[in-house]
Amino acid sequence: MNFKIDENNVGIRIDKYLKNKIKDISRSQIEKTIEDGQVLVNSKKVKPSYLTKINDEITFEKKEVDNINYIDFGDKIKIIYQDENLLVINKSRGIVVHPAIGHHGDTLVDFLKANVSNLSNINGENRLGIVHRIDKDTSGLLLVAKNNQMHEYLANQLKNHEIKREYIAIVKGIIREDNGLIDAPITRDPKNRLKYTVGDKNAKEAITHFVVLKRLKKHTVVKLSLETGRTHQIRVHMKFIGHPVEGDPLYCDNYIDFNGQLLHAFKISFDYPNKGKMEFETEIPEYFKKAIEVLS
Repeated sequence: MNFKIDENNVGIRIDKYLKNKIKDISRSQIEKTIEDGQVLVNSKKVKPSYLTKINDEITFEKKEVDNINYIDFGDKIKIIYQDENLLVINKSRGIVVHPAIGHHGDTLVDFLKANVSNLSNINGENRLGIVHRIDKDTSGLLLVAKNNQMHEYLANQLKNHEIKREYIAIVKGIIREDNGLIDAPITRDPKNRLKYTVGDKNAKEAITHFVVLKRLKKHTVVKLSLETGRTHQIRVHMKFIGHPVEGDPLYCDNYIDFNGQLLHAFKISFDYPNKGKMEFETEIPEYFKKAIEVLS
């Protein structure tokens, strides 16, 4: 594709300009294509931040993602409630929420695109409908918005800590207290960019409540609720108090291989416009029940 900049399009970032011109590709895909050198301005490579100039000649070669294999989700993703504004999804472990490097065709967003006609687009093509997320190997409940108005309403509740999310986890060691509160700010781990840690520098407030449900031989089953929603919050906080989530290869030393952390988002409640409080709860999945049996 070729474009020429006229006087009405001068001074625009080239990635933004191309996104306005090409509707079937996301901004992130455009940025990647520019960075790969497949966008030329006057026959020269540029950066995504390049500002257009009058009479610039742009050559854009759309970079296709090769060999995308769209998986059969089967019962790995279930819609447990939907109406004209939102869906409540129960996601199995192993499912990534939105496309990223190495994940195309096998994400929750791919499932939504194939099965839901209307989705909010506030967060872009790769995050259609996604109001919040849970980790790949965390199973459980998520809210999905079908339109931007509902997305903004739910996002505002998240920001104000008004959506209640409860999890169940199996953690290493025996927690002696019957309940507790972890109030410890979270920041990115300076030694490993894939991890987060409790710290002070550039940290964000993070608060987790826990209640002991059952004590096993060398593990504890706990219910957790979040006041805040930081990345990896439960996993970071439980490691911080010396009881990391079992099966977690990132935060749990000497973990037992359960194909991922033993963490399930089993309950969610929120306010629905003109309807009041709505609450949804799932059964504890079979993999979790079996882990309790193995560790008992």
